[in-house]
Amino acid sequence: MRVISYKDRGYQKFVRSLDRRAEPSRELEETVAGIVDEVRVRGDRALIELTRKFDRAKLTAGSLFVSEEEFAEAEAAVRPSTKRAIRASRRNIHAFAKESMRKDWKRKNAEGAVVGERFVPFDRVGIYVPGGKAPLVSTALMTGAFAQAARVPEIVAATPVGPTGRVNAELLYALKQAGATEVLKVGGAQAVAALALGTRSVGRVDKIFGPGNAFVVEAKRQLVGAVSIDLLPGPSEVLVVSDTSGDPVCIAADLLAQAEHGGDSVAGFVTNSSRLLKRVEKEIDRQLQLLSRSNYIEESLKKGGFALLVPSMDEAVRICNQFAPEHLSLVVRDERRRLAQIRTAGAIYLGNASAIAVGDFLAGPSHTLPTGGAGKSFSGLRADQFQRRTSIVKMDIASVKKSLPVVQEFARMEGLDAHGESVRLRVER
Repeated sequence: MRVISYKDRGYQKFVRSLDRRAEPSRELEETVAGIVDEVRVRGDRALIELTRKFDRAKLTAGSLFVSEEEFAEAEAAVRPSTKRAIRASRRNIHAFAKESMRKDWKRKNAEGAVVGERFVPFDRVGIYVPGGKAPLVSTALMTGAFAQAARVPEIVAATPVGPTGRVNAELLYALKQAGATEVLKVGGAQAVAALALGTRSVGRVDKIFGPGNAFVVEAKRQLVGAVSIDLLPGPSEVLVVSDTSGDPVCIAADLLAQAEHGGDSVAGFVTNSSRLLKRVEKEIDRQLQLLSRSNYIEESLKKGGFALLVPSMDEAVRICNQFAPEHLSLVVRDERRRLAQIRTAGAIYLGNASAIAVGDFLAGPSHTLPTGGAGKSFSGLRADQFQRRTSIVKMDIASVKKSLPVVQEFARMEGLDAHGESVRLRVER
């Protein structure tokens, strides 16, 4: 991984590069737009052809969705310990979700009108679960189980399949446990387009959730308006910010775990201690030799890994807020003060003991979080994002009469006579 000190000539330039705003390339934008148009015009046929092209899976209109037989086979194939782990994760997710769901409320305003809000679940949502080198069982739970907790009646999952045309049994079991009512065997931008626009076989959804590769994220961006989306979560990332209290073994382990995602993942370390930085470097080398995917992780660290020696912890916090990491591991002595200064992280893990992997799989908050600097504008996935908000207003004649002078003044300012009359006529009657 790249190591940079505040004493180096290129330090300021590198720090400026950490202030990111993810933007798609023109080539990616055009490619995804073409895929979306294919699905819009050709529906199921486009899904079948694109799935064969990109995933080498030979599907038909009748096999686009997982069958009841496949669900049953998956449940029979999954070992008991896996089922217990999935249920444990879901239990914590449901408990966390319960606390973050919005509740109906009402009160009287100054004029005596009853105002309030009502929250109901979306009728039908789509959740995207990436495929690739490993089945992301935890992502099925960290999206679907939140929809389940919010009591969404129809949860449509989409995940790519390989040449076998079958979804991994453990992933399929997790999707079922997370409340999935349908599982579409299609991935990529074409899956997002199908969920947003609908086809003969795929019913449109109200909102789409979940992480994905650059094509998936760009498809979600392009289809805002046709459908609501949660956020734009791309390749995974971690930033460890630590003073001399950091444990090099724990820090190295978190950086290696993040690099295991591969692709365009980012694993960064910021510290004001040159001694700790050197110890973390040595610990990365030691632990790397013990891991089964060491070559893959090493390549990932070379591409997206960095260690930054800063002159002070104030500078470390400033850089963190510029970078807006998906996951932040904050290991400092003055934890309360530094935590209050962090403004943009998707999820924060406090202290040496707080392993990010526990948050990925079990703790309760969703691991679907903003990446690529999006934490400056978005927050991570929450249960209340599965709720539709509606405002409520109820008036009696007394409250209408009290409202009339203000409404008439606004109607005069904006030249909207009918607005003022609609209130005045009620008062007269």
